[in-house]
Amino acid sequence: MQHDPDDKEIIEQILSIKEALGEKLLILTHHYQRKEIVDLGNYRGDSFGLSQKAAAHKGARFIVFCGVHFMAESAEILSQPHQTVQIPDLEAGCWMADMADIQTVERAWGEVTSIAESVMPIVYMNSGADLKAFCGRHGGTVCTSSNAPAAFRWGLSQREKVFFFPDLHLGRNTGNQMGIRPEEMIVWKPEEPLGGNTTESIKKAKVVLWDGYCLVHTRFRVEHVLKMRERFPHAKIVVHPECTQEVVALADAVGSTSFIVKYVENALPSTTIIVGTEINLINRLALENPDKNVLDLHYSLCPNMAKINVKNLLWALENIGQVNVITVPKGIKTDARMALNRMLALAPETTLQRNRESVSERHVGT
Repeated sequence: MQHDPDDKEIIEQILSIKEALGEKLLILTHHYQRKEIVDLGNYRGDSFGLSQKAAAHKGARFIVFCGVHFMAESAEILSQPHQTVQIPDLEAGCWMADMADIQTVERAWGEVTSIAESVMPIVYMNSGADLKAFCGRHGGTVCTSSNAPAAFRWGLSQREKVFFFPDLHLGRNTGNQMGIRPEEMIVWKPEEPLGGNTTESIKKAKVVLWDGYCLVHTRFRVEHVLKMRERFPHAKIVVHPECTQEVVALADAVGSTSFIVKYVENALPSTTIIVGTEINLINRLALENPDKNVLDLHYSLCPNMAKINVKNLLWALENIGQVNVITVPKGIKTDARMALNRMLALAPETTLQRNRESVSERHVGT
């Protein structure tokens, strides 16, 4: 990838600051960041892996999170008192995270638990600190797409039901892979009484799914999969579990961003791999795996992730510890840390991250 002259100078300045700060600085970059940002980070990964890095690097004085706001917030929750967490652009938010707020969730929780007492709250990482704190207070946990099956198994081993928010599709796909029957998973529409459900359906449910979604991954449609199957009959198709269950059912494999990276890396040379996730990751996988034909299922960009660039990263580093500092109130931080620590204690599972090579010979790539 060619950089313009201004960007090259900015990158050199960033590298100079990195060298000067040494181990005092930790730059974390999510897989959906553009290549030049990922190249400048100390670590790349999905939200689970980066949370682990943030928690493990107790020696770092400054943590700069190149991702969206809820990720930097989680790093701040897990940080040590001497650490400062920054994000290059405070406006890098998440539409899905905004689909659930604490007042609406608390009202829904009150309605659900008035009908069924034995309920475990599990919140997706794509959520605000106050919702993570809510789960911490009620004995629940956080999950990412890497460890959603482990979180669901943990929750259902302790209580009769899981109340999962805010991503409907990750929740449904996780439940499907665990063998939970469709009638045991109900959708909670927060604007409707009882979430649009009956008392009886709430009593029968094992999983209550919040009606939220990712705008990036719900852009992928069944027709996109069928079109690519027709064009590339021997290709492998791998998608993210935030896609709809209909898209997931047609894919050869489904898993987190880290799973997708490993899937592409481990594929045989000359394999055509069609990927259903954010375009920046797909473009980078194509560059890093020139011996394979890596294609996007359909173009889908996350504008919020794209708000991080070399200019605002440099600005954050030039003003290290001073600008765009992420702070979480002490009470919320304490409760949210409980939920995040429960998440970190869960090992990622491969139940959701499965391959479907035995489904049909037509799906077997070369």
